[in-house]
Amino acid sequence: MPEHYELHPITPQERFLQKAADCLKNGGLALCPTDAGYAFVWNLNAVEAENRVIRLRQLDSKHPFTLLCRTLSEAGRLARLEDSAFRLMRTHCPGPCTFILPASPELPRRLKHSGRSKRREIGVRLPRHAVMNSLLELMGEPLLSTSVVLPEEDDLASHEIQAVIERCLRYVDVLLDAGDCDPGPTSVIDCTSETPEILRQGFHEVSI
Repeated sequence: MPEHYELHPITPQERFLQKAADCLKNGGLALCPTDAGYAFVWNLNAVEAENRVIRLRQLDSKHPFTLLCRTLSEAGRLARLEDSAFRLMRTHCPGPCTFILPASPELPRRLKHSGRSKRREIGVRLPRHAVMNSLLELMGEPLLSTSVVLPEEDDLASHEIQAVIERCLRYVDVLLDAGDCDPGPTSVIDCTSETPEILRQGFHEVSI
């Protein structure tokens, strides 16, 4: 039976966050609010949780997942931040932007391979949501994430908590319910070449 915790969206209750963090550290799968809809999240070593997401979303083996990080320095340990990328991230983070960055040698081997062809880049986000940020602080490390998108359910409003509860709660171990949040998707900025490029404008448009 999934655990369902209702949290204040600005000052979330630490006891519920700790229960979610414990679940994630033990390999669980969670649903958490972000600044671009709710997201599935799991820890970097939770292979089975990741496989559950792959089966649920019917993803192929090359589908990229996104790292949720607390700080630029934390992101910089797992991805290479050239000057142009660093300036962009400093401008737009925290916020609903995903940055495609060259992978650092410190990126865990599993994330470079993990049944996929070898990856040379990784998506990174520094979200702006009190619940997600507080959870990352308790974890003390980045989390992997992917959007709440289900096959044949294009109408799923991932920022509306009631829709998330009705369609997704049964698939996870814990839900951090902070009510409705800002809609997605994120904007996506490719920083793998000398000149950054916007690949997708999100709900909140960006300029570079």
